[in-house]
Amino acid sequence: MITSVMKRILFTSLIFTSFFVRAQEINIIPEPVSVKQTKNNAFVFINAGTPIVVDGDAFDKSVNFLNDYLTRFYRIKLRTTPTPIGNNVIRLTFSNPFTTVQNGYKLTVDGNGITIAGDNANSVFNGIQTLIQLLPAPGSSLRLPVPYCEITDYPRFSYRGMHLDCCRHFFPIDYIKKYIDFLALHKMNYFHWHLTDDQGWRIEIKKYPKLTQVGGWRNGTIIGRYPGTGNDSIHYGGFYTQEQIKEIVRYAADRYITVVPEIEMPGHAMAALAAYPYLGCTKGPYEVQQTWGVFDDVFCAGNDSTYTFLQGVLDEVMSLFPSKYIHIGGDECPKTRWKTCPVCQKRIKTEKLKDENALQSYFIQRIEKYVNSKGRSIIGWDEILEGGLAPNATVMSWRGEQGGISAAVQNHDVIMTPGDWCYLDKSQSEHEDSITIGGYLPVSKVYSYEPVPASLTADQAKHILGAQGNVWTEYIGNTKKLEYMLFPRMSALSEVLWSQKMNRDWSDFERRLLAEFRRYDLWKVNYSDAYFELNTSVLPDSNHDGILWKIENKFNKPMFMTFEGTDSTWGYNGPQLIQNTVKARGFFNIDNRTVEVKQNFYFNKATGKNIALAKEPSKNYPGDGAFTLVDGIQNDKGMDRPSQLLGFIGNDCDAIIDLGSPQYLSNVNFHTLKDTGNWIWPPKYVEVFISDDGKNFSSVKRSDDFSSTGRTNVVFKVNFGLVKTRYIRVLAKNTGVIPNGNPGAGYESWLFADEIEIN
Repeated sequence: MITSVMKRILFTSLIFTSFFVRAQEINIIPEPVSVKQTKNNAFVFINAGTPIVVDGDAFDKSVNFLNDYLTRFYRIKLRTTPTPIGNNVIRLTFSNPFTTVQNGYKLTVDGNGITIAGDNANSVFNGIQTLIQLLPAPGSSLRLPVPYCEITDYPRFSYRGMHLDCCRHFFPIDYIKKYIDFLALHKMNYFHWHLTDDQGWRIEIKKYPKLTQVGGWRNGTIIGRYPGTGNDSIHYGGFYTQEQIKEIVRYAADRYITVVPEIEMPGHAMAALAAYPYLGCTKGPYEVQQTWGVFDDVFCAGNDSTYTFLQGVLDEVMSLFPSKYIHIGGDECPKTRWKTCPVCQKRIKTEKLKDENALQSYFIQRIEKYVNSKGRSIIGWDEILEGGLAPNATVMSWRGEQGGISAAVQNHDVIMTPGDWCYLDKSQSEHEDSITIGGYLPVSKVYSYEPVPASLTADQAKHILGAQGNVWTEYIGNTKKLEYMLFPRMSALSEVLWSQKMNRDWSDFERRLLAEFRRYDLWKVNYSDAYFELNTSVLPDSNHDGILWKIENKFNKPMFMTFEGTDSTWGYNGPQLIQNTVKARGFFNIDNRTVEVKQNFYFNKATGKNIALAKEPSKNYPGDGAFTLVDGIQNDKGMDRPSQLLGFIGNDCDAIIDLGSPQYLSNVNFHTLKDTGNWIWPPKYVEVFISDDGKNFSSVKRSDDFSSTGRTNVVFKVNFGLVKTRYIRVLAKNTGVIPNGNPGAGYESWLFADEIEIN
């Protein structure tokens, strides 16, 4: 039975040589407040037949964005009209769909066409982003079916941000625009643009031209992960002219996005010091840094000329960026130079400051006062809490959540961006092949983040403005890698920031994420497919004849296996017994893609055997227990793969391995790490003991000889004459207290154990 409404719609469609088609499932990210799919029908709009109905120019930004999107991906451009003709229309209008919230919109698709009503132009623009996600994948037809639905929506947080570091690596102006489009498509409204650092000054300041002439370029970049395997010696850099800055600010404003510039101070200043050495405590010479990390040379906090310089910089910055917020950094500022600088020490004495931390607070507060005098406010990383917080500062909490909690308790506004959830420069996969900053941050963990700490009272929680994803680019040198690190984690973060807490559901997000991947394909972005990857684990074989490799996929798809060097492939029917050194591959197919995982297994006499530890590892680094040391996997990624390591703080690694029967052997290799900058020390020595009964052991050899096998990976080799025994005890002696003159001096050192080889 066809209703009268359906007759009207069918008649309208026929006028435009169209017809009904079944609408696609609704999969919107971020999840709206309410979605009702009212009928299993679709309103169809086509190029010639669908005007956008607007009254005046209030919605020009929304119209332009929609048409740009349709032109780029569907080769359709819609006309605008103040008067609708028929029901095949898109209406943009002002209306307050809510009485208790702001920035809301309502999107309705029914027999009268598509209507987006918002309480302001920005709200309507966000409704446009939802409409875009209701469109089908492009096909040969010009008909774009949109499902009948009623969507009501508004944001949870007022600050929904993404950051981009253009100092470590420089990105062209056209790509900055593309990055901003990504933000708009995800209903984000702040772009934090990191423009100055030790490795490059990226913003033209006309009063100080050397900032870009000298500070905008470095004479090489380290190769590989810090500290690197060499230097490429390539002159590298670039900067944005003031006209380009204005262009980006306009472009972002047309998408209702505020650009927040970051001008680093008092630390991360080497590029500025290289340009104007008088700004440092030692007066130089300085150079734009070619490596990553934190450097002792910072702006001199005692010299008035430093503040004069920075005020001149900020004057030009504020003339370019209308943002309420100016980010002044404030993070990772060593006090080394200040402690020995007579001018800084005089400043401490004159201002009656307690110490160098108080001097940093003085520095930040003096800058804040100047910025406030221009009608603006500062944002600083959570180090600005040290020595006393500037009176009106907003804190960006990155070293965990405690900085944000402390600031909120002091009634300061906070933007949460803790590294464990919001640093998108970390690896998305435990099987990552490309170099990253280190650490593992899957999309599921990003999605799990809750920006409002549970410890805050209701009034304190009001100071949490929102959160931000950060993209630091030490190891992101091109746009393809940038996209690979962004997606799909940025989509997950957008839902954390926009959607109501009660509406967030990981299993439902996973369902919608599959449609999001198809949008990525439409956009031609180089996203990571780590979400699809196989989960793997290594299990003991009950007979101790090898180890068992278990692979799983979350989609219940059939899986297959093969060994490198063979032509045979077989279906995976359960954990695979591995009995020799081999490279195994597991894979399955989904969504026209092949998802695979490869694993090298290295066999020796200890692999898969019974093992016991005298002392348990730290709860922070438990690995798979003692079995981690005999699972046949040699960790070649160091702390980038902590799940394959056992960590001991202050304690020895003391293991007894039962070979099952007396065996001839002549050497033991103990795989461990050396990264003293992070308090990780190799053992003082490794000692091997043997026993026939597993109770009475005798020492056969002690060795402090080790060789590097990677950036932090090292192997202790204990060679001895041929012996026959069943039980082996391997003792790796912890360094203990870290010696003076080293990072962490006076604290207990970490000892990490990877694999024990017996040959």
